[in-house]
Amino acid sequence: MRSRTRRLLAAATAAVAAATSLAACGNPQTAGPAAHQMALQPDLIDQAPVASDEEVAQSSTAAAIKKRGQLIVGGDLNMPLLSQQNPTTGQTEGFDATLGKMLAKYIMGTPNTKITSLTPEIRETLLKINTVDVVIRIYTITEKRAEQVSFAGPYLTSGQAIATLKTTKNISKPSDLAGKKVCAVSNTTSAAAVQAQAPNAKLTTYNTGAECVSALEQGTADAYVHDLTVLAGAAQLNKKIQVVDSSFTNEPYGIGIKHGDTSFKKFINTWLKKIEDNGLWQAAWKKSLGTVVLGDAPAPPAIGSVPGS
Repeated sequence: MRSRTRRLLAAATAAVAAATSLAACGNPQTAGPAAHQMALQPDLIDQAPVASDEEVAQSSTAAAIKKRGQLIVGGDLNMPLLSQQNPTTGQTEGFDATLGKMLAKYIMGTPNTKITSLTPEIRETLLKINTVDVVIRIYTITEKRAEQVSFAGPYLTSGQAIATLKTTKNISKPSDLAGKKVCAVSNTTSAAAVQAQAPNAKLTTYNTGAECVSALEQGTADAYVHDLTVLAGAAQLNKKIQVVDSSFTNEPYGIGIKHGDTSFKKFINTWLKKIEDNGLWQAAWKKSLGTVVLGDAPAPPAIGSVPGS
């Protein structure tokens, strides 16, 4: 895990600098070479499968989305490598954004999506009241969450890591967080990971990662815990920040849907299996996360392989 994390962070210094408008916790930047790679996503969308009328009819939710002509995705417009709006083209790019477009095409035959930006606190509510059709936003599958929302997938795995100011020298692993002021985004597994790994840490939660970065800069937090890829993007934008060489959890990300919608869950899982089998999942990974993480695309996580999925 450490060697892979070192490769990610080393690559982030070079690749993320030229990558898409990396702004995990800041404002969009001008797109560079990796953003150009992600702009090639329409080629992937062109190859994406389309469900038959019979397949769509098996899910009333899918049928309603097809009739509407647009898939409403609860997501993000400012999450590097995953879902971020390109300031030049106006298009949303990244791994999650590409999967959202592929799912829309599978349902309707056209990749027409609307992304509704949301914070972790309101994901379940927006699904429950039908404001969004799906949530695709680093949504870790847990058994507790599965009591309120159904999960398709998992479709991706990642892990939690630690960011500090570069002037901080005494934090290099989770156990070093004991007694320290630690920031995490509320209602996320990052906060839970801090409580589990460093129960004596002085944890404060905020609504956004940007607030955690500000807390580091202002000295009201000694460390910021979040997904490794998000932190790498934040550190590239803010030269005062460093990412500690440690990823200490395994996070299976799922596609959130309204609780109890078993037919739509089956529909999405069927689609996921198709894009994994035909190599489109791997191609989407290479053109987004693969611009920072070196080597071949990983094997997709097994669908239904974790509790809560």
